[in-house]
This record gives sequence, structure tokens and C-alpha cells, in this order.
Amino acid sequence: MYDKDMLLEVLKQTSAAIGRVNKRFESVDSVEFFTDTPEGMEKLDAICMVIIAIGESLKNIDKITNHKLLSQYPEIDWKGAKGMRDIISHHYFDVDAEEIFWVCENKMKPLAATIEKIINDVG
Repeated sequence: MYDKDMLLEVLKQTSAAIGRVNKRFESVDSVEFFTDTPEGMEKLDAICMVIIAIGESLKNIDKITNHKLLSQYPEIDWKGAKGMRDIISHHYFDVDAEEIFWVCENKMKPLAATIEKIINDVG
């Protein structure tokens, strides 16, 4: 069995981080905003930093639950979500702004909904 309180804390931190990404992404209307404006480059950097934290949190959830919890929610590509952390952390200068834009636009809201579902299920 795992420490439920610790798990809930990590899940809530993850949810808050996803919320920060979504909030920061609200004003981003194109990949070119990320790549061609100083404000966009700052947003891209900030979003990437939080995506790293989210990936690390997902790895911690796996560790806390002995890899048994996230697999119960197959609607999310957990391996891909955790892998984003590794790509950004280890290949930062090769980060593809188009990929980050696509992830923010298509993956963050479903991830947020699933994390909230997990919180409700665990809590």
C-alpha cells in the first residue's frame, strides 16, 4: 500500500502546475509567438519549466504507487507525458516550439481532467 496523503499532495501539486501551464498558454495564439517575440520566448521557457515539474511529479506518483495507479487511467499517454520532462531537461536547446504548442493546445486539458479524476478517486 502507499501513503495516500503523500500521493494526494503530489496529485494536487501536479494539478496546480497544469493549471499554471494552461493559464500561461492562454495568450499564445501561434507557434510564431513562441519563437518570434521576446514575450513568447519567455512564455515558452516558463511553460517548459512547468512541464518538467509535471513530468517529475508523474514519475513520483509512479514511485509512490509502485507503478500501479496511473496505468488505471489509459486515456493519458503517461509514458509520453513523463518523457516530455526528459526531452526538455536533457535536450533543452533542441526543444521544438511546435511540439510544446501542440502539447499545450491538445494534451494539457485532458491531463488536468484525468488528474482531477484521480484525486477524486483516491480521496
